[in-house]
Amino acid sequence: MTRIQRCLGVLAALGTALCALAAAPAALATPAPPDPNSPWVVPPAAVHTVVTGGMPGWQITLIAAAAALAAAVAAVVLDRARIARRRMARPAT
Repeated sequence: MTRIQRCLGVLAALGTALCALAAAPAALATPAPPDPNSPWVVPPAAVHTVVTGGMPGWQITLIAAAAALAAAVAAVVLDRARIARRRMARPAT
């Protein structure tokens, strides 16, 4: 059963990587610039970004660091619980 699960995990990882590679060119695509000699070319409008709210960068960094720390702690706790359960399941000899 472990072999099947490992194979399915590898297939899932390869499928995910394939989807990511297929979507990458579309995400990085930019439209071709218009021909400047064409009489129908309209200059692009000036865009002024107005920021009235939002979250400062230090708060975003703090949230990301806390999430990474929480994930690491959860992984260690779950790993130790799994190891403890495995040791208890073995019969004493």
